Amino acid sequence: MSLLRVFVAIELPKHIRDAIEKQTSRLRLALGDDSIRWTPIQNIHLTLKFIGDVAASHTDFLKQLLVREANSHAQFDLQIGGLGSYPASRAPRVIWLGVYAPAELTSLQKSVEAGVFRLGYEQEKRAFSPHLTLGRVRQNAISSKSPKIRATLDAMQLGNIGLAKVDSIHLFKSDLYPSGSIYTKLFSAPLKSGKQRGET
Repeated sequence: MSLLRVFVAIELPKHIRDAIEKQTSRLRLALGDDSIRWTPIQNIHLTLKFIGDVAASHTDFLKQLLVREANSHAQFDLQIGGLGSYPASRAPRVIWLGVYAPAELTSLQKSVEAGVFRLGYEQEKRAFSPHLTLGRVRQNAISSKSPKIRATLDAMQLGNIGLAKVDSIHLFKSDLYPSGSIYTKLFSAPLKSGKQRGET
């Protein structure tokens, strides 16, 4: 049986990805590639639900779910900005960009999570914490490089990067390679336009 490793996510528009690349270039230079496995700029996205391995034949059910959820949620904007790490300790493992979470995002994520659970997939136990993963600290650098990473993050806080319009949700597959992950979009479902009745 053919299995696909899949997740549901919001894709960022190109102008936001370009702004992220420009505004985080100093951070990438300061920390380098030896300590951090940086997320390729084209791979940066906002995960709504990581599903994991599914049978290829089951993706049609997931597509139907995305269409149903997208049809019941209107388009909205996301504010991107702020820099931080997980965990919020002296030994960071994940470096992230912040996402201001409007009520529309929370509602959409909860609906997708509930829908995927109804299809028989595992429910996420952790609370939804919207963020964009910039990079992961390499295992061999967690202890030795933590003070430098922490100091660099503290000294290089980022303000507002931009506003991203969310007009659709996507089903991606993830293929793992030694050089990193490659994401392929399998399906997209547009959100409602958000126009009120009577508008043109």
